[in-house]
Amino acid sequence: MASEFSNECVEVLDRLRYAKNVLVFGPPGTGKSRLLGEVAKAFELSSPARGTASTPIHNPKAPVPIPPVAAPLDPALAKALPCPGKNNRKVFRTVFHQNSKHRDFVTGMIPNTQRKAGDPDFIIIEGALYKASEHAKNQQGASLLIIDEINRGPAVQVFGGSIVSIEADKRLGEDGTPTSETQFFDVLSPSGRLDSYALPEDLYILAAMNQADASVEPLDVAFLRRWEPYVLDPSSEVLRTHLGINGPNAVSGALPDLASDAKQVFEASVRAWEHVNRRISLGRGSEFQIGHGMLMPGTTANMGMDAALQATSSNWAKIRAHINEVFFGDLRGIAATLNAIDGPSYHPFQLVETSFADDIRFELTGPSRLGPDRIYNALRAIGQ
Repeated sequence: MASEFSNECVEVLDRLRYAKNVLVFGPPGTGKSRLLGEVAKAFELSSPARGTASTPIHNPKAPVPIPPVAAPLDPALAKALPCPGKNNRKVFRTVFHQNSKHRDFVTGMIPNTQRKAGDPDFIIIEGALYKASEHAKNQQGASLLIIDEINRGPAVQVFGGSIVSIEADKRLGEDGTPTSETQFFDVLSPSGRLDSYALPEDLYILAAMNQADASVEPLDVAFLRRWEPYVLDPSSEVLRTHLGINGPNAVSGALPDLASDAKQVFEASVRAWEHVNRRISLGRGSEFQIGHGMLMPGTTANMGMDAALQATSSNWAKIRAHINEVFFGDLRGIAATLNAIDGPSYHPFQLVETSFADDIRFELTGPSRLGPDRIYNALRAIGQ
C-alpha cells in the first residue's frame, strides 16, 4: 500500500515519539514549511479509531450523518506515531518574531483594553505552549505544538522557565503525576495565582528554523541541545524528479548552444544551481546553500519551452538575490559563485578590473535581470 506521507514525515514523527522535541533546519527552499504541515496532518488525522470500522456509522445529529471510513494507517506511520493509543489529538501553531514574549507563549498579564465598568484592569492570557499542555493533560489528550521561525524571536526568553521542562525525561509521568525527574516552573495561572507547573508526557513540540538567516542571532547552545535535530538538505534528485529530467528523460552530455525544448532549459538550471551551491559551500558554508524548492515554483515536467524559460527566469531572480545577500560586500565571492571569473566568453557577467581615485576596484558587469531571452545561455555559463 502506497503511503500518503513522505519518509521525512515518518522520520520526524518517530523522533517526536521518543525525543518529544524536534528541530527541523536547513537552507531556504528545502521544504521545512511543507514538512511541518505534513507532520501536523499525520498527527491529527491518525488515531486508534482510524481504519477499524468495517462499515460507515450513521449519526443523524452529526455534521456529516454518514462519515467516510478512513483508510488504514500505513504500517510505517503506525509504528512511528507518538502516543498511538490517544484519540483526542490536536495541533497548536505559533510563529516566533522579534516581538514574541514569554506571556504570549506561556501565560501572562496584559491590560484589559475592552474593560467595562467593574471589570479588572488586567487579564491573564494563555499562550500556545500552555494551551497545548492543558489539552495534552485531558483524558485521551495529545498535543503537537508547531513553532515556525523559532530563531526569529528571543527563543530563550520566550520559553523562560520551561526551557528545562520541555526535555523528555523532565515531564510528568504517563499517569500525569510527577516523577523524581519532573521539572517544575512558575506559571501565572488563569485564576491569577503563581503556580508551579510541569509539562505532560504527550505534549510534542516541532520547530523549524533557517540556520543561515543572517538577520537573526544564533540560538543558545544550551537551548539547542534540548532538541532532536532533523536536517533537510538540498536534493538534486527531488528537483530532477519534479522537472521530469531524471531516469529515461535525463539530459546527458554537453548542452547545445540553443535550447530546443524545456528539458534542456531545466537541465541547464539544475547544473547551474548545483555549481552555485558548491561555491556557496566553499565560500560561506553548506548551511547557506539554496534549496531545491526555489527552482520549483511555476514549473511542471510537461510545460512548453516559453513557459519553462519564463518560470526559470523568475526563479533565478530570487536565487541571484540570495547570492547577493550571502556574499554581501564580497564582489569577488558573488562573481566566483556565478562562475564569472575566467568564465566562458559568452557569459553575461564579467568581473572587470577598474580604478577609483587611483585605487584598484572591481566591477561585476552584466544585466540586472536575466529575462527569458537570456536565461538559458546564462545558466549554461554558470554551470559549465
